[in-house]
Amino acid sequence: MALQPEDIRRIAHLARLELKAEEGARMLTQINSFFEIVEQISAVNTEGVIPLAHPAELLKVVELRLREDVVSEFDEREAHQLSAPAVENGLFLVPRVVE
Repeated sequence: MALQPEDIRRIAHLARLELKAEEGARMLTQINSFFEIVEQISAVNTEGVIPLAHPAELLKVVELRLREDVVSEFDEREAHQLSAPAVENGLFLVPRVVE
């Protein structure tokens, strides 16, 4: 799948980018090169290959380093709501903006 110069202009427009002609040409070359690499990777037969969560799994079992599930911050909602202009039942009250 190769892109054309008009595709680059459309993508730039959608992204709100202003590209000069030489920048568009360079982007076209780079993006098409990327698509060529994707096509090469897609052509590889991966049937029977088990996906790895981490490359080191090939070498040894990877143990996840998880921290203890303990409370590290305490509920300070009331203290944070002291400066609010209006609070009700622990919720900030704001003016209605949609009728």
